[in-house]
Amino acid sequence: MYSALSPGTIGVRVENLSQRIAAARDYGFGGVEIDVNEIANLIEANGIESVTSQFEEADIIACGWGLPINWRASEETWDAELSKLKRLSKAAADIGCFRCATWIGPCSNELEFDANLKFHVERFTPIAQILLDDGHRLGLEFIGPKTIRNNCKYEFVYDLPGMMMMANWIGPNVGLLLDAWHLYTSHGTIAQIEELNESDIVYVHVNDAPAGVPVDEQVDNVRCIPGETGVIDIAGFLGALKKIGYSGPVVPEPFKKELGDLPDDAARLSLIAASMKKIFASVE
Repeated sequence: MYSALSPGTIGVRVENLSQRIAAARDYGFGGVEIDVNEIANLIEANGIESVTSQFEEADIIACGWGLPINWRASEETWDAELSKLKRLSKAAADIGCFRCATWIGPCSNELEFDANLKFHVERFTPIAQILLDDGHRLGLEFIGPKTIRNNCKYEFVYDLPGMMMMANWIGPNVGLLLDAWHLYTSHGTIAQIEELNESDIVYVHVNDAPAGVPVDEQVDNVRCIPGETGVIDIAGFLGALKKIGYSGPVVPEPFKKELGDLPDDAARLSLIAASMKKIFASVE
C-alpha cells in the first residue's frame, strides 16, 4: 500500500492535472486522485500518451477517481447518467486507473431499510457492470457516525459487515472504500478487517478523531489529522490492511477546519505528508 493525495480533502486547490501531479510528487505521495472528466477531455484533445506520460515522468500513480455520475437521478435522466459513465470509465481505463469509489448515506427519511436496499442494489448493479467491462473495481463507503443517523427516520447500512453484504449482492468487482473514521464511529473493529480478502477493499481513507468525545457523539466533519490524537488505532488499522495484503492507495481525509488557517497550500501539504510518513512508519 502507498500514500496518495486527494488535494481537495486537505484544502489544496489544483487547477489542472499537472498541478495535481506536482503536489503529490513534491511532497512524497506515491499516488494522486484524478478528475476523470478532465482526463477524458485531455485524452480526446491530445491522446492517451499525453496523459500517461505526465504520471510516468513524475513516478506518480493515478490512484483512483470518484464515481462521477448522479446515481440518485430520476428515472427520466438515469439512462443519460449511465451513458456518461461509459465515456468516463473508458478514459480512466485508458490511463490504467482502475479504482472508483463513492459513499452511501447511512439513513433515509423516505425509504425504510428493505426499500432502500432494493433501490441501491438496482442502481449500482448497472454501474458496476459498466465499470467491470473496463476492468474497474468499485468501492462503496459506509458512513459511521450515530450523530447522522439520529436525524433520520430510517436507518440504513452504516457499518462494514452491512456494506460488504450489499457489495456482494451488487457485483463481483464491488467492495469497500474503507475509512478509518467510519470504522471507528460505527463501532467496527480491527478483527473485521482481518476477516476480509484483499480484493474486498478498493480504496482506503485515514484520519483521526478528537479526544474526549464519546464515539456516539463524534460529528462527521470534525476530524483530526491521521495519527494526531491516537483515538483511532491507526497502527492497528494499517497493520490489518498489511496483513491481508492490501496494496492500494491510502488517502488522508481529515476534514480538519484548522487546515484552512495555515498560510498556504505548501504548509497544508507539508503537515499532511509528515503525518502520513509517521503512520506508515508505525507498521513497517
